[in-house]
Amino acid sequence: MVYAAMLPMVVTVLFAYVGTVLWSVRVSVSSSRTLPSNDFVGMSQYLRLFASDRWLLSLENVALFGLAFIVACLVLGFLLAVFIDQKVAGEGVLRTIFLYPYAMSFVATGLIWQWLLNPELGIQSTVRSLGFESFTFDWIATQDKVIYAIALAAVWQASGLVMALLLAGLRGIDDSLWKAARIDGIPTWRVYLSIVLPQLGPSIGTAVVLLSVSVIKVYDVVIAMTQGGPGLASEVPGKFIMDHLFGRSNIGLASAASTVLLLTVLALLAPWMYARSRAARQGGHR
Repeated sequence: MVYAAMLPMVVTVLFAYVGTVLWSVRVSVSSSRTLPSNDFVGMSQYLRLFASDRWLLSLENVALFGLAFIVACLVLGFLLAVFIDQKVAGEGVLRTIFLYPYAMSFVATGLIWQWLLNPELGIQSTVRSLGFESFTFDWIATQDKVIYAIALAAVWQASGLVMALLLAGLRGIDDSLWKAARIDGIPTWRVYLSIVLPQLGPSIGTAVVLLSVSVIKVYDVVIAMTQGGPGLASEVPGKFIMDHLFGRSNIGLASAASTVLLLTVLALLAPWMYARSRAARQGGHR
C-alpha cells in the first residue's frame, strides 16, 4: 500500500520533471527555432550561446549580484541571529518580523523596492523634501549600480532565512563553551570568531547553497524592478532564457542556456550533498 500511494508522485517526478529536463537537453542540441526540431547539430547552440555578448553580460551581472547578495545575506543574517540569540524581549515577534519578507514573492519584493528606489517617488525624493537637496540615491536608474539595487532588494527578502538557519545553529552550541570563555576572560567577539563560527559550518554551508541556487535562477525581482534595464545593465541568465524562449522564438538557444544553468545548480548541489552524506555516515559509525 505504501508503494502504491507513492506511485503518482514517482510518475510525476519521472515524467513532469526528469522528462522535461531530458527534452530540454535534446532540444538544445537541435536547430529548433519556433518549433522543436528532431535534427542534431551537436554543440553549435552552446557555441552560439557563449559567443553572445548579451549572454556573457548576463553571466557577469549574475556574478556581481551573487557576490553582493550572498555576502550581505550571510553578514546580516548572522548579526540578526546573534541579536535574537541574546534572549531579547519579544523574541517570537522579532523572529516573525525578520523572517516575514522571505514569505513574500520576489515580484512583490521587486515592486516594493522599485517604488522605494524610484528617484522621483521613493527614498531620494523623501530625503530631499526634508531639506537635503543634494542627496542622491538613484541606483535603480544608474547602469553601473542597478545590479546592486536589485541585490539590496533580494538581501532584504532573504536575510531572514539565513537568520533562521544560523539561529538554529547558535541554539545548538553548548552553553558550557560560553561559561568557559567567560572564566578565561576571552572577549565575546573572539568567541564568535574562533569558536562559534566554526561550529556553524553546516548551517552556513546550507545557507550558501540555498542562496547560490536563488542567485542562479534570479528572474522575478529583475523583471519587477528594472525589466533588465537600463539598457542591458541588469540582464541576467533567467531573463535571457525567457526572452529567447518567448520573445525571439529561439527555443534551441534558450534550452542550451537552461541546460548550462542546470549544470551549474548540479555543480553547487553535488559537493554539498556529498558532504552531508559523508557526515551522516561518519556519525553513524560512531
